Amino acid sequence: MTDDTEAAPDTSSALAEWRTLDALRAQLEAELFNLNKGVLLDALASAGVTHVVVTFDGYGDSGQIENVEVRSGDDAIPMPEGTIEIAQAVWGQSEPDRSIIAIATAIESLAYDVLERTHCGWENSDGAYGDITFDVAAHAITLDYNERYTATENFTHQF
Repeated sequence: MTDDTEAAPDTSSALAEWRTLDALRAQLEAELFNLNKGVLLDALASAGVTHVVVTFDGYGDSGQIENVEVRSGDDAIPMPEGTIEIAQAVWGQSEPDRSIIAIATAIESLAYDVLERTHCGWENSDGAYGDITFDVAAHAITLDYNERYTATENFTHQF
């Protein structure tokens, strides 16, 4: 007589390994975000920039940056043309991938990182809109986030 039953594969060790890798990636991403933020804000300070305001909008499974305004005090100025090195986490690797990119690209990258870290899926369904402000003097990035949603109220009356 043969045994037609197969033992179910043990997925607990694979899941535990995945969770460990995910936790390490999340920790590295947080460290790299702070590193990249510092490098970008230092480069903006060197270029005389005081604020950068990134306007975003998204809905219906699509979202984008609508505008980037660079300021020195009260004056709008051109985007600095320099480059900086940023680092990005790579799944399963303890060392980040480093690349040299334009300051404008770094601003866009960090803006999307801010949205992903706080409101993953901001571009889905009714979506969201707002501003991300890079305050160079305060060494801070502030997200002003407005989420859209559809509400329904139902009233039933019987007389």
